[in-house]
Amino acid sequence: MDNQEKNTFGQNTAHISCLYPEILALIFSYLNVRDKGRAAQVCAAWREATFHKSVWRGVCARLHLRRSNPSLFPSLVRRGIHRIQVLSLRRSLRDVVLGVPNLESLNLSGCYNLGDSWLSHALVHAMPSLTELNLSMCKQITDSSLGRIAQHLQNLEFLDLGGCCNITNTGLLLVAWGLRRLRSLNLRSSRHVSDTGIGHLAGLTPEAADGTLALEHLGLQDCQKLTDDALKHMSLGLHRLKSINLSFCASITEVGLKNLARMSELREINISSCDNISDVGMAFLAEGGSRLTTLDVSFCDKVGDQGLLHISQGLFNLHSLSLNACPISDEGLSRIARTLSDLHTLNIGQCSRVTDKGLSLIADHLHQLRSIDLYGCTKITTVGLEKLMQLPWLSVLNLGLWQKGTSDESFKTLKPVSDN
Repeated sequence: MDNQEKNTFGQNTAHISCLYPEILALIFSYLNVRDKGRAAQVCAAWREATFHKSVWRGVCARLHLRRSNPSLFPSLVRRGIHRIQVLSLRRSLRDVVLGVPNLESLNLSGCYNLGDSWLSHALVHAMPSLTELNLSMCKQITDSSLGRIAQHLQNLEFLDLGGCCNITNTGLLLVAWGLRRLRSLNLRSSRHVSDTGIGHLAGLTPEAADGTLALEHLGLQDCQKLTDDALKHMSLGLHRLKSINLSFCASITEVGLKNLARMSELREINISSCDNISDVGMAFLAEGGSRLTTLDVSFCDKVGDQGLLHISQGLFNLHSLSLNACPISDEGLSRIARTLSDLHTLNIGQCSRVTDKGLSLIADHLHQLRSIDLYGCTKITTVGLEKLMQLPWLSVLNLGLWQKGTSDESFKTLKPVSDN
């Protein structure tokens, strides 16, 4: 190549800095958040390209709100960022609400100093674009804040109040009154919430009007005051419910499960550590024509082989079944192995009666299995494990600190799981 050809080649070769801003923006959209910020510092052209809203579509800004920063919120708005997580809060929350007027998602999880007065100061007008609000572990929040939320955030679809232990039935009445579009509600560890509050959500009390009848996901983990009446209220009013977490609700019994079995849209039930659930409860779920895909009865020490027999006779759509620490044996596993052909996940950790025979049955019949938990199964050996690892889709095998990799060919290739 002579000098003239080299010069012509150089003139026709485009440098990355010559790309149109739209092309640069498309490239930058594939970077993680940190690298997007680094790209903006390279040159003026790259900085301009990183301000295209397409680069930041779906990104959640994670902020420490400690001191005033006049350029922060205009910068977020220019980038088209509508999702914010506040990691720490030492200034007015109203700055966020006013600074990002089209806010869609606000995550305040773990902001322990957030109280009713701060929310009252921030929520002073309607915010129709906000559909997600996470207040989990904001333990100072009370029913007063729920009144503000119900009044000004009427388009909310997702509300997380997990760990907000001062919420009462009155707060749920306010939610039922104002949040008609709510699809997901987490009330984990709401120690004051009782059956009456669930009745409000289900629209069964005159004060609640229609209730939150669009609810699809309801988290009630460790709500100790709930009884079977709460489940009856759900079956009568919350007809769209798809998943429910009732783990550690000690007063729930088989009678309550009979009500849940009538809910045609229900697909996921977590009743782990519910001490009053037994094999009879599994019979009610199976006989009710339930179309469950996920069932967790871990640590229910009254659910054994008879319960698995009932499951095998009616819950044919299960994809995930968790039986950790249940008193089951190879006999019970033989029942579900022969009938639950679509099972993808099976958790039987700490089931000390399971042996290699049970693993062999699983390997022979559950060909779609992708994940199995065997932590604490003391009667299994490498013989059963090697048979199990012949399953074509198995990608996760938990034995405590060991996990099978997707490309491993034998038990000898098991590797430790990272602490992270």
